[in-house]
Amino acid sequence: MKDYKTLISELSSGLAPVSPPRNIDLVALAWFLLSTCFVVVVTLLIDPIRPGALMQLASKPRFLLETMLGVAAILWVSLAAFRSAVPGALTGRFATTGLFLIALWLIQYLIGLVSPALEPSTLGDRHHCWLEAMIYSLPVTVAGLLVVGRNYPLRPIRAGMFVGLVAGMLPALFMQLACMYEPSHIIMFHILPGLLMAAVSIGIAAWWHALSRSKGIAD
Repeated sequence: MKDYKTLISELSSGLAPVSPPRNIDLVALAWFLLSTCFVVVVTLLIDPIRPGALMQLASKPRFLLETMLGVAAILWVSLAAFRSAVPGALTGRFATTGLFLIALWLIQYLIGLVSPALEPSTLGDRHHCWLEAMIYSLPVTVAGLLVVGRNYPLRPIRAGMFVGLVAGMLPALFMQLACMYEPSHIIMFHILPGLLMAAVSIGIAAWWHALSRSKGIAD
């Protein structure tokens, strides 16, 4: 018994106190807010928002609902992205709800092809909006993957998909104010580039994971 106690004492003597883990939801919220600020600022540095866009938010309930649904969907997926890096933190129901909200938001533009929330117009057209959306989402993607990757997610591809969805959809959503409002234009030049960046994020996450595994094997 004495030897057993001595062993326990020796094993525990070198242990240092460990700080409690950070609240992953707060980390996700911070990334979401910083990413949103980044996208808004760089978009406005190129061109101002569409004339009258803020007034339309205040006067057109369906346009406001469409926009707020996008905000809620992207925020939810942000939480899912960071929860996916913590074992047991992301449930299947939470992840599915995030994807459902994204789909519900995007369906609004398909409905808009028949019954748009606003009168379609070329007012505010940005000539390279699709390129802007892709460029602005790239730093957000890399930052998100870096932070999520520090926790070594068990399913890095899924985590990369969620990060990429947020990064790609943030510029797509803000283009609803910054660029022309016309559903077919939104789908082709705002939404599809955002979804493409989600695919790019998955590719980066897969490459990153393969590189980490190869280094681990080499070590």
